[in-house]
Amino acid sequence: MVSETYPRNLVGYGRLTPDPKWPDEARVAVQFVINYEEGGESSILDGDAASENLLSEIVGAAAWPGQRNLNMESIYEYGSRAGFWRLWRMFTDLNVQATVYGVTLAMARNPEAVAAMKEAGWEIASHGYRWLEYKDFPEDLERKHILEAVRLHTELTGERPYGMYQGKPSDNTLRLVQEGGFLYSSDSYADDLPYWVKGVDGKPFLIIPYTLETNDMRFATPQGFNAGDQFFTYLKDAFDTLYEEGKAGSPRMMSVGLHCRLVGRPGRAAALKRFIEYVLKHDKVWIPRRIEIAEHWHKHHQPEAL
Repeated sequence: MVSETYPRNLVGYGRLTPDPKWPDEARVAVQFVINYEEGGESSILDGDAASENLLSEIVGAAAWPGQRNLNMESIYEYGSRAGFWRLWRMFTDLNVQATVYGVTLAMARNPEAVAAMKEAGWEIASHGYRWLEYKDFPEDLERKHILEAVRLHTELTGERPYGMYQGKPSDNTLRLVQEGGFLYSSDSYADDLPYWVKGVDGKPFLIIPYTLETNDMRFATPQGFNAGDQFFTYLKDAFDTLYEEGKAGSPRMMSVGLHCRLVGRPGRAAALKRFIEYVLKHDKVWIPRRIEIAEHWHKHHQPEAL
């Protein structure tokens, strides 16, 4: 028997997706996200139980309880010391906008990088106070982290974050994000277009889906990319498919997920640059920051009912 209170939506927009009405009749909105996490990862230096074990050159690394992993730490340090600046120069030279998912504590440890993000005009959305697994966090502690992320983010950048991607959320995250005054959440991979959910007090809340597949994290996972040409080919195929769908009357959104310590390495950065240059050769493409997508959806696609 199908429960009337089942919390998941497996239907979405169905066979007839709405026309997003992107600016200038764009066939696809390509949105680049730069995850800034280095300095906010798990570390016993910050009182965590173990070292970091995810998304590095050490594929399949294990967390080390009660110990520092200096190899892991130095890989993360590459992201903030070198990889960030390679991406910053690439995007600014090509005059392409991006959204940063900024881990607040990581940002606090590199003010010069934050200044460069602001100088470039990038949106700095929140990636939480720490880059941690929140599934087992007590609700009050996760709430405290989200509120501290907003407070410190505002202090560091001069403006509060309007978007939130916790990344490793709990069952409470979406509600706590709304309580925190955010305009949108990206803790979803469920669609090629933004969509509304019923939020706190029954009010609609905007979800702008993210991606784990057109994402450089697959350089650091089993069954992932092991060369730049694989990354480029996958991104190009995704873009070409969405561009053709947009030409046929169903424009969509393409997210590209990036990490300073991963695609910031020279061999991978070359593939990213080729893809950006490929996108720029097409007309009818919109390359917005995520906040611009949120503002567009709020203006043109208010929900009639949920």
